[in-house]
Amino acid sequence: VRSEIICVFYFINYQYILALVFAAKQISENLQLLANVTLGFNIYNSNFSPSWTFLASMRLLSMHSRFIPNYKCDLGNIPIAVIGGPDICLHMLNLLSIYKIPQVFPGSHKFLSVPIITKTQDVFLQQMFPNEVLQHQGILLLLLHFRWTWIGLLSVKDEAGEKFVQDVVPKFSQHGICFNFMEWFPNVAFYSDFMDVMDKGLEIYEILMKSTSSVIIIFGELRTMLILRTLLRFSEVEDLGLREKIWVMPAQMDFTSVSLNRNWDICFLHGALSFSSNSKEVFGFQEFLQSRNPTTEPHDGFIRDFWEQVFECSFPNTKKRIKRPENICTGEERLQALPASAFELNMSGHSYNVYNAVYAVAHALQSMHSSKYKQRNWMNLEKQKFQDLQSWQAYPISLCNDHCQRGFRKTKKEGKPFCCYDCLPCPEGKISAERDTADCSPCPEDQYPNHNKNACIPKVITFLSYEDALGISLAICALSFAFITSYVLRIFIQHRDTPIVKANNRNLTYVILISLLLSFLCVLLFIGRPNKFVCLLRQPAFGIIFSVAVSCLLAKTIVVVLAFMATKPGSKMRKWVGKKMVSSIVFSCTLVQAIICASWLMTFPPYPDSDKHSMSQEIVLECNEGSVTMFYCVLGFMGFLATVSFSAAFLARKLPDSFNEAKFITFSMFVFCSVWLSFVPSYLSTKGKYMVAVEIFSILSSSAGLLGCIFAPKCFIILFKPEQNSKHLLMKR
Repeated sequence: VRSEIICVFYFINYQYILALVFAAKQISENLQLLANVTLGFNIYNSNFSPSWTFLASMRLLSMHSRFIPNYKCDLGNIPIAVIGGPDICLHMLNLLSIYKIPQVFPGSHKFLSVPIITKTQDVFLQQMFPNEVLQHQGILLLLLHFRWTWIGLLSVKDEAGEKFVQDVVPKFSQHGICFNFMEWFPNVAFYSDFMDVMDKGLEIYEILMKSTSSVIIIFGELRTMLILRTLLRFSEVEDLGLREKIWVMPAQMDFTSVSLNRNWDICFLHGALSFSSNSKEVFGFQEFLQSRNPTTEPHDGFIRDFWEQVFECSFPNTKKRIKRPENICTGEERLQALPASAFELNMSGHSYNVYNAVYAVAHALQSMHSSKYKQRNWMNLEKQKFQDLQSWQAYPISLCNDHCQRGFRKTKKEGKPFCCYDCLPCPEGKISAERDTADCSPCPEDQYPNHNKNACIPKVITFLSYEDALGISLAICALSFAFITSYVLRIFIQHRDTPIVKANNRNLTYVILISLLLSFLCVLLFIGRPNKFVCLLRQPAFGIIFSVAVSCLLAKTIVVVLAFMATKPGSKMRKWVGKKMVSSIVFSCTLVQAIICASWLMTFPPYPDSDKHSMSQEIVLECNEGSVTMFYCVLGFMGFLATVSFSAAFLARKLPDSFNEAKFITFSMFVFCSVWLSFVPSYLSTKGKYMVAVEIFSILSSSAGLLGCIFAPKCFIILFKPEQNSKHLLMKR
């Protein structure tokens, strides 16, 4: 007596049965294939149970009416091949391979462990399904395409599921995909304890709904879809929400429902991605299905149960132990009215594999019966046109955490999978131009990071130019002081015969004024775009010109001191007083500075350079001093001259005022030394064009100090107190 529970499951595979019947019918009617041979078949239900499968195998090897294994005298009913699923073939393999009965199955046996299948047994297995490895690769490419790196895994707990996990987990992990969880579907059989299955199902459901992964990979067989639907019904009875998930399923999965589940809401499958085996519409199959009904097919042992379940009706005089529906089946119901979730009129991928399996057996028989048969059947696929689907919304995201945006870098979370990480901003001076970078990279030398640290911006080329407010201000100051110096020189030339000009060594005064004029004009060499000529000229020119001015002041002071010492009776200093003494001091001091500058230019001369590191956002064009030591030697020698002049002037400050400039020279040298002592730390602490501005300011300040302290009092007397510009008054003072 057939169990009622078994009847519930019949029509899940009913289209596969009809595909088998249709293929056998076509072969029997085909005079070119197995002429005068009629294919018959027996159908057994495994009920997802290894014991039922083994029982069916024993019945294949027994007489039709009696269960006596290994005893079969009705040769017309000897099976020539077995068509079944991969899990069924596994359970039948050990027995049927002894009798050399081939097994053709619409699935891949590559998932089976090597120790289970021997080379001898493998000969009797014929695969009618794409290789599992290709499906695994396809799933991986799908996940990488949508950047789903945080996923869950549900698999059946059998040899296929365990091999799937062993193959997929390491391979996916190598490509940056992490698993939020990995769970096994509960094994369901007709003898299973219902409460144990429900408890395990509730546990899996809680894991599914509480997981943070949006994508779930499901691996299983036909019954896995039934289990999945049962799991998702927990949202109606448990205080757990039904969160939307993306289900990724291999081609073995089947979306066909059973009658008890026909009216269930299948919205949870919306957005599911299922791989499908290759299928082609077989001519006449739809008409074959539509022509079948309980009236025209009285010998179909499945059709009445199928009809009652899918149309939710009952035939009169049907004996059932379950409650009968109120609707009466007329046999005129149309299969076209059924939803695709209950029954498909188009040949599904699984049905197409069954159809091909029957033809594979038929062609094998044809080849065996006819050794002259050389023709090979080829199937030419028509050229297909594919239309790109337009995406109307952004695809879902399945990540352990949000992407690290540009400008951030990934840092691993302790105790979490490698695809779970925190996002930290890039450190100063580095960027990340792509999402989810493990480390930030520095910009090229001529670029700097933007505010968001996600791109490099070209640095601005800068130098002290005449377009800058600072540059034009310093240039105006230099020209103004040069004009004032020229005016002072003109005054002294115009009044060269006056006592105040003659009393202070007129020629030496002219040299000082010309030196100061050149010092002010020398500033213009420091402004503008640096080039090789300017870099070679500006520091030595400034050093030599300023040394001339300071050495002239030193010569003035020494001559005054020697002149008063020579006035003493019997003094030997009288022979040192004269123009030769002044010329010697100025020439020798200037010569020493010139030698220092010449050595500098011959060994490590200054050259134009670009400083890309001092300023974060600028490339500073500058004159590299070449040798910093020689640069400070030039400054040091000027400081030495200024110190000697200051000391000599300080000692001569009490000499008669009519010939003495010592007080003015003392004060001017004090200003000079103060400016250049302040210059060194200021120069070292500034960067870019402001270093040049500091040096220009020092040149202007020290030169202006000399001009003002020494020549301002004399110009005041010449211009505003001409009555005091007389020899009588000077001698009187």
